[in-house]
Amino acid sequence: MLIAVIAIALAKLAFFPDRAVEADSAMPTGAVMEPTIPVAVGTITNDVVLDATVSADPAVAVKSTAEGTVNKIYTEVGATVNADQAIFDVKVEIVRDPSKSVDAEGNPLPPIYRYVEVTAPTSGTLSSLDVIAGQAVSIGQAAGQVAPPTYSVTGSLQPAQQYRLLNQPTEASVAITGGPAPFSCTGLRIVTPLAGANADASTATGGTADPGSGTTTTVSCPVPEGVTVFPGLAAEMTIAGGRAEGVLVVPTTAVRGAAQSGAVWVVAADGAVEERAVGLGLSDGRQVEITGGLADGDVVREFAPGADALVPGPDGCTTMPDGSIVCGDMP
Repeated sequence: MLIAVIAIALAKLAFFPDRAVEADSAMPTGAVMEPTIPVAVGTITNDVVLDATVSADPAVAVKSTAEGTVNKIYTEVGATVNADQAIFDVKVEIVRDPSKSVDAEGNPLPPIYRYVEVTAPTSGTLSSLDVIAGQAVSIGQAAGQVAPPTYSVTGSLQPAQQYRLLNQPTEASVAITGGPAPFSCTGLRIVTPLAGANADASTATGGTADPGSGTTTTVSCPVPEGVTVFPGLAAEMTIAGGRAEGVLVVPTTAVRGAAQSGAVWVVAADGAVEERAVGLGLSDGRQVEITGGLADGDVVREFAPGADALVPGPDGCTTMPDGSIVCGDMP
């Protein structure tokens, strides 16, 4: 009887437990949800910040304006000259009319000359002069250089950043590292060299230009008079590309596309997802203005298909979609 009781007890424990069998913890119980974000009204300040360098403005060539021989040099290397000041003059023989080239007795008349002054193209310091008295020169020949006493702040602009400066701003704010207080400079120039602008002499005589050359876009701004700077100083240039207040904004990660037009993925109340074309306005590299296609309160996927989350690197700085780098807290 004891053996029978033990057998019955073991059978109950094995086949009729007092509690329900626990679910297998290895079975998945969650679901992957795409993060979403509502379209909101906000303000975008489109400031493009560039690393720049102070450099002396390039020297301007002194070119001969006549063909002849150098007659007299009026100044020397290192001297300060004003624009249109005479540097040297060229002795040019005047060609006589053949019928008037001899005297009444048939003897050749002595040659006559005129003197053409070659002047400084700009004010500055005569940094070089490559001619001497009696030397033959031709029209357009470079005879020297004048270095202007002016400076510019110059930086490089990434191709994607040009979309943020379509309005072609004409001024910038400049902060010199270890220098004076930040100042404004006008006359901002954004220049992309034309193809072939940097071709060498061999190219000009029939060679093939490098298709990758001459494509770096530079931004330069003259240093105002009265601001003391030195060549080689580092600077930070801030270009105001516009400001939009009370506009619809979404993160740049939510948009496929970066300028003028793009696409977002709208999430409906029932969870359905719709790809929708939108118009794009200003961008600060983190948020972008929506000019059409969405309404306040619409919900979109925070990350468009194929977009990467903006994750700070080990130095705490984040590379934005337009190539700029932002350090500090992300919105």
